[in-house]
Amino acid sequence: MTDRADEIDAVVIGAGFSGLYALHRLRSLGLRCRLYEAGSGVGGAWYWNRYPGARCDSESYFYCYSFSDELLQEWTWTQRFPEQEEIRRYLDFAADRLDLRADIRLSMRVTSAHFDESTDRWRVTAAGTDAEHHVDEVDARYVVSAIGSLTTANVPDIPGLDEFAGEWYHTGNWPHEGVDLTGRRVGVIGTGSTGTQLIPVVAEQAAELTVFQRTPNFSMPARNAPLDPATVAEVKASYADIWRRAKSSAGGSPIPAPTQGFDEVGEDEARRRYEDAWREGGVIVLQQFNDLLTNRRSNEFAADFFRQKIRETVVDPETAEKLMPRGYPIAAKRPVLDTNYFETFNLPHVHLVDVRANPITRITTDGVQVGETEHAVDVIIFATGFDAVTGAFRSIDFRGRGGLRLSDRWADGPSAYLGLGIAGFPNLFTVNGPCNPALLTNVPVSIEHDVEWITDCIAHLEAQGCTTIEPTADAEEAWVRHVAEAVEGTLYLEADSWWLGANIPGKPRTFMLYVRGHQEFRARCDEIAAAGYTGFVLDRRS
Repeated sequence: MTDRADEIDAVVIGAGFSGLYALHRLRSLGLRCRLYEAGSGVGGAWYWNRYPGARCDSESYFYCYSFSDELLQEWTWTQRFPEQEEIRRYLDFAADRLDLRADIRLSMRVTSAHFDESTDRWRVTAAGTDAEHHVDEVDARYVVSAIGSLTTANVPDIPGLDEFAGEWYHTGNWPHEGVDLTGRRVGVIGTGSTGTQLIPVVAEQAAELTVFQRTPNFSMPARNAPLDPATVAEVKASYADIWRRAKSSAGGSPIPAPTQGFDEVGEDEARRRYEDAWREGGVIVLQQFNDLLTNRRSNEFAADFFRQKIRETVVDPETAEKLMPRGYPIAAKRPVLDTNYFETFNLPHVHLVDVRANPITRITTDGVQVGETEHAVDVIIFATGFDAVTGAFRSIDFRGRGGLRLSDRWADGPSAYLGLGIAGFPNLFTVNGPCNPALLTNVPVSIEHDVEWITDCIAHLEAQGCTTIEPTADAEEAWVRHVAEAVEGTLYLEADSWWLGANIPGKPRTFMLYVRGHQEFRARCDEIAAAGYTGFVLDRRS
């Protein structure tokens, strides 16, 4: 069944932090909008990622919207690091408080968006994900992609998976009704940020847990705890200052950035600082020196500190050695927070298998085969992350001028001007797109910036009677070069991270993020807008 809709002004794709705020801002311009969301509820990544232990790595008091004092004062976080369910409830609350639901179509996945050069409009098709399979087809002047950078699950292509007699799941598509692992033999493949959250919780339920580890991870304690009323009241009274500090920082966080380099203090002082931060917990552990990713001595000192903590925690020396991260710089991959991750490997029913030394060869009917050894499991959980940044774009048939497919345009690696627009794709705006700093920051702050810049741009187009805007190819190429130059000379390039696309076989190795931080990026975007959108072509149809 196809529902034909009238022409509208703007389509928003995705109902997470980005999409909800984009819808709110676009409606405030008086535009007729429609938001499509594949899930049956709002929340974006926090709707889908319901695996045991799913939790945010940013502290709750600044992992939220800043634009509305009403939201800030009416919502009360309960934990230092909020769990998935609490974040999802927060986004439900925001959708209701902002009265957004009338323009949201749930259980509708956008399948294609084609630009029509004869009308300067986008033809957007969305297909129902529920039993009724409705299809919507709309014409819109603007498309705002709020599809998220970590939404397309990466399931490794391991032979025999279709022959497995048990159950298997990916953490990014966890069943909403949950999975009962009580008394079962569970295998977890993957030990990144998701695996470190998942594994301790699964160990509490499973009769036997086997962890298949390819790359040991540097991980630091979260020290999560309930928030007491006095702390909550103090935060709510201080939000003006909190957001001033967050928005003027490189990381989009109110936590003060380090001002000293490692070589400015002695090793005893450096060790004292790391010990104090380790006791406090959270990302502050890695925020002791400003040259962690540019000074090899600074980086190796921090790495040795982390490795010593593993030795002190894990009882069995052989297991501790397997868990020891080596061969890449600390913080050159996504920093990881955990709760009792390393302690979990002291439990007698938890086993660690090093699949870098001896890779997984296939999935059998009864388990996972590593070399000549079969590890029997009833359930396999893939904690193998996502096809980051570009994967969600490839799942939609975007076509720009001349019918150019975005997937073809990005065949050699993604490119976008400021991560906000793409040459050849007029009036397509991307929140936190490629070549943007968002995934190296406290993401909601970067989201708000991008949404505000995009909607201010659309307001300018409306006021000036412009029909289209798109980056020039030269401006986009120059920005991509600048992003690449910014990461040169850092240690980021010495790790096979998903930031580089290294977790996806065949994906071009391109560092997809802007490393100079939120503050510098914000200043550059403001400068471009103030100069009349330098690097963009604004067109008026006669």
